Amino acid sequence: MTKPSRRGLLRCVASAGAGTAVAATLRSALAAMPASAATMRISRFEVFPTKIPMYEPVREAWEESYRRQDRFQTHYAPTMVRLHTDEGLTGIGSAGMPKGERLDAILKRVTGRSPWEFVLDDSLGGVLVAVYDLLGKAAGLPVCRLFSSNPKPRVVQTWWSHCWPPELMAAEAKRGERLGYKVHKVKARPWQDPIEQAEAICDAVSKDFRVWVDANAWWGSIGRTQFFAEKLTNYRNYFAIESPIRRDIEGYRQLKGTVAFQLAEHMPADPMPFIREGLVDAFVIGGPIGRGLMQRALMAEVTGVPLWVEHSIDDGANQVFQAHQAAALPGIEYTISITHVLENDLVKEPFTMRDGYWDTPNKPGLGVTLDDEAVDRYRSA
Repeated sequence: MTKPSRRGLLRCVASAGAGTAVAATLRSALAAMPASAATMRISRFEVFPTKIPMYEPVREAWEESYRRQDRFQTHYAPTMVRLHTDEGLTGIGSAGMPKGERLDAILKRVTGRSPWEFVLDDSLGGVLVAVYDLLGKAAGLPVCRLFSSNPKPRVVQTWWSHCWPPELMAAEAKRGERLGYKVHKVKARPWQDPIEQAEAICDAVSKDFRVWVDANAWWGSIGRTQFFAEKLTNYRNYFAIESPIRRDIEGYRQLKGTVAFQLAEHMPADPMPFIREGLVDAFVIGGPIGRGLMQRALMAEVTGVPLWVEHSIDDGANQVFQAHQAAALPGIEYTISITHVLENDLVKEPFTMRDGYWDTPNKPGLGVTLDDEAVDRYRSA
């Protein structure tokens, strides 16, 4: 197979639809690389399905909470991927899908081709993370520098808890603060009292530890949302409510101006009515992670309605990738992950928070390496 040319790859990047500034950054990185790195291609891949149990202190309560939602889950199952190039570079990431025909087809499609051909390609799913790890290493740049010439030096990563009894919520909040976190996303469900949870959390942490509550539409009505919002104003640490009702624009019109908290909602297919009418203060988003995320982040930057991102939550490689995106894209305000409530994040380097922030790494690529011993320990069939 013929090696791709640098000129051809520059044309490919130019047509990626990344926006003028981002495309210029990518072209600059590609032009500065050695010819061998610029024209490398993916030569083979490895796939590692895993099953990671929940962190033991929260396991029983978390499983019980899931059972009450008719969700019978005892572990998370990231499928780790390692891509190899003919120049000896490797890139890692979590595929975001189970091992099977779809993943196999994606990996076979990228094999034999340049990773530069897949910039912003959402059809790759999480395999795109491993592609970016390769590109960063080839360019000698951290992933965030592929998309911004001046990324933020640090980003805000949030602590996360499901809906657990108040004393466990308080213990986890205290653990998060001890580990350097300053923002905490907590789940609200009917089987626990959110006011009792708030009281326990606020008694356990300092006044600058901030909390937002995610009801996932379980509060269900305007009146119930207003009731809980009024009660929560008594707790100094709480600053936002996520998804108190379903994504109903008429409901958010009724809520506007009636609660003393920021309102966040998962981004609907057409977010512009919410933006034009000032109905939400932030959008929470999952995937996609390539062009789709870039477009949403640019929209957030222009409109001033930021993104709270949670597309890569259950392993350390993708958690770091998500944080790289937050560093590169001003429209992203917070990143969300659950690795701290799983037994292992499958990478060697710790995700270290300092005074509420994660420092953007300067190492080429993601800046983390797969922990092969951990992968073997949690390997599934």
